[in-house]
Amino acid sequence: MIKNSMSIIKRNTTSKEPYLFMLPYLILFVTFIVFPIIIAIILSFTNFNGLQFPKFIGLKNYIDLITNDDVFMQYVLPNTIKFALIVGPGGYILSFLLAWMLAQIPKLPRTILALLIYSPSMTTGIAMAVVWTVIFNGDQTGYLNSLLLSLGIINQPIQWLQSPHYLMPIMIIVSLWSSMGLGFLAMLAGVLNIDPTLYEAGYIDGISNRLQEIVYITIPSMKPQMLFGAVMAVVNTFQNGAIGVMLSGANPTPNYAGQLIVNHIEDYGIIRYEMGYAAAISVILLLMVYWISKVAWRLFGEND
Repeated sequence: MIKNSMSIIKRNTTSKEPYLFMLPYLILFVTFIVFPIIIAIILSFTNFNGLQFPKFIGLKNYIDLITNDDVFMQYVLPNTIKFALIVGPGGYILSFLLAWMLAQIPKLPRTILALLIYSPSMTTGIAMAVVWTVIFNGDQTGYLNSLLLSLGIINQPIQWLQSPHYLMPIMIIVSLWSSMGLGFLAMLAGVLNIDPTLYEAGYIDGISNRLQEIVYITIPSMKPQMLFGAVMAVVNTFQNGAIGVMLSGANPTPNYAGQLIVNHIEDYGIIRYEMGYAAAISVILLLMVYWISKVAWRLFGEND
């Protein structure tokens, strides 16, 4: 009997079947993630216009990006940092708070509200821009201008989406509105799956309010969901970078007020056909995402 058990264990540990099940994912991952990243890194050291064969120029693209690209250093990088610091943590905290609050109500209203909160994240960027463009339209027919004019707060319509003063705040509002995606659903599932006896034991041990309950029981009990939510918040933050161009209808945005790294990549790669330079910018973006993801892993990853 012992020999049979050992043979089964040995056969299971040397079986290739698990790898066969993983093979489709690995093929797609290498083809659409790993391979493009490697190509982008290689192209970042070249002068490539999309037509002629790439010419190796070493670190020139990176040096020009830091020393000669005034738009990147004065507008794009500060805008991206500001946008990421507000939308990333803001959307993450908002996702957790909404998930926690929904977990406190009965199932039927919770399901309806969860669908309503999640639905904006399912819309495409173009559809999202169309909805918000109607709200922030620059003439008197725009919903916001019409409301403010009727209340006597303003005397003439404001060009919300063409103004350098208002474009970035509007981008942040739209991005937060659409940030309740998979991370929000994962957090909601995490809160709902916490063992209720943990809360009972916590109150016996001295927990006296909901804040302590969240800090000492809820968050530690759903670290995997918190980590997933943090990664999705990072991804969504940089994916929403194109919303400024969609709202303003121009790339670059007015006075570069809403210009982010994603827009800078599109400007040089798609409009100017400077593929090598655009690849260098994309590598910088990749390093930023990687660094932020490592911070999230340090906060919510399992130590073991």
